[in-house]
Amino acid sequence: MRKVQGSPQPLGATRRNDGINFAVSVPAGKACELLLYKVGGQEPEIVFDMPEEEGLGEVRFLAVEDLDADSYEYNFRIGKKVVIDPYVRELSRSLKFGDTPDVSEHKVRGRIPPTEYDWEGDGQLRVPYHEVIAYGLHVRGFTKHSSSKVKHRGTFAGVVEKIPYLKELGINQIQCMPVYEFDENNAGKVNYWGYGKGYYFAPKAAYSVGGHASRELKDMVKACHAAGIEVVLEMPFVPDILPHDAVDCLKYYMLEYHVDGFVVNPYHVPWEGLKQDPLLKGVKIMQKDDRFQNVMRRFLKGDEGMVGEVAWALQHNTVGDGKCNYITTHTGFTMQDLVSYDAKHNEANGERNQDGPEYNYSWNCGAEGKSRKRSVVELRKRQVRNAFLLLLTAQGTPCILAGDEMGHTQKGNNNVYCQDNDTAWLNWDRLKKNEDLFRYVKELIAFRKTHRSLHRAEPLLGLDKTACGLPDVSYHGESAWRAPMEVWSRQLGVLFCDGVKAGDRCYVAYNMHWLDHEFAVPPLSKKKKWHLALDTANAVLDGVGKSVTVSARSIVVLVGE
Repeated sequence: MRKVQGSPQPLGATRRNDGINFAVSVPAGKACELLLYKVGGQEPEIVFDMPEEEGLGEVRFLAVEDLDADSYEYNFRIGKKVVIDPYVRELSRSLKFGDTPDVSEHKVRGRIPPTEYDWEGDGQLRVPYHEVIAYGLHVRGFTKHSSSKVKHRGTFAGVVEKIPYLKELGINQIQCMPVYEFDENNAGKVNYWGYGKGYYFAPKAAYSVGGHASRELKDMVKACHAAGIEVVLEMPFVPDILPHDAVDCLKYYMLEYHVDGFVVNPYHVPWEGLKQDPLLKGVKIMQKDDRFQNVMRRFLKGDEGMVGEVAWALQHNTVGDGKCNYITTHTGFTMQDLVSYDAKHNEANGERNQDGPEYNYSWNCGAEGKSRKRSVVELRKRQVRNAFLLLLTAQGTPCILAGDEMGHTQKGNNNVYCQDNDTAWLNWDRLKKNEDLFRYVKELIAFRKTHRSLHRAEPLLGLDKTACGLPDVSYHGESAWRAPMEVWSRQLGVLFCDGVKAGDRCYVAYNMHWLDHEFAVPPLSKKKKWHLALDTANAVLDGVGKSVTVSARSIVVLVGE
């Protein structure tokens, strides 16, 4: 092998016809060397100098001819410090999560993954925003618990084994927490979530079965696509990331891994730049919507003055701003904990319960934590059903937190960033215990998909654009066509109407008050009648006439047929 003229772009290690090109950013005045290791070797076998005078700007580069990329690994030495390539595409390291070997001892090195991969005709699915049912998961925590019964727990392959479950539930998009290489050790604690600095271009070796994370992530994406499930990656980045690095990273995953989209922090990346980039227009660029979460949580617990905000949240179409609706996410309580705890219980994190969000807008339904009191247990079940109905009858793109559909609990911990254990891992035994909840969520997802009025492609304007006799959305209360917007109101009736598909109409009466309320039901044409579709209180209604009584803290859904 021999050193030849290289190229300053792209950064990192890239295969080319005559060998491998290496390019790295180095501060002016610093010495730089390329270290090549034989796979399995302990020390660098070959060292190539990368002098500053042969670089351009602050980029040093060279190419190595006749290098068997599968037999060698690499690092750089900048000054006197051995460093990993910031643009590394795959790392050779321990597969044990939490074990971060010392780079200075040459125990972590960069790999040059093969460019050949049989995608078997795979491509991005491009599911329209309004048809997405998203599911947020942590690749490790999703299947790491022994109850998952998968062969390869806590890995990309483990997710593949659970695809039939996701399909049965009705999911068509998974949103994965960070899957790139990050340091699992953070100030003496396990960095379970993966936030902070990382090697953003390299899929995590600890999430692979055999160490070839690049191939196994592709396997997961391809398998998900074959099942009709999009793969979206959460890429939080650090605040000081260079804008072009963030853009390059997203493009890389889109092109190399066929990823369907990304959830990013708009405060850390050039949001408008991402939305306008010609290549990235082919993927979903998304962000989480805290406003929706807080509004729905406060309404669910019965806060006053929320009806106007709830009307906005139910009507808002998220296609334009790229936001996805969620009531629970990895930061904060799970759905079960949201109705079981008034306060966070993060003592296990070792920070004297000072970490995690202070404002959770939760309500324990009368008892803090686990309770055997029947009235408390039943009310919690109803509140969870209410929460799912609020999420899945809103117009925006919904995202369910993995495990909420089986009653996953973190025992009041609202910040499990360092809990790589049973606290954060999904316990699949809860699926048997809460089979009725799983079935409810599954049927609710199917109901949403069936009724186009609940997930319109275009924004709702409160107008009768199809001359069907009803506006696309309207608000009601004890009197039809008059929404109870008073500050003390905790109830709202919403009529969603799609005049295109055989006049699909859904009337949803939301009552988060602790008293029963009568709702006037807008009349339909003579050919149609209202029929009960759902009632979270499981009450028996005496038919549907000009009005319907909705039990305290419950939601009723009527369908016009």
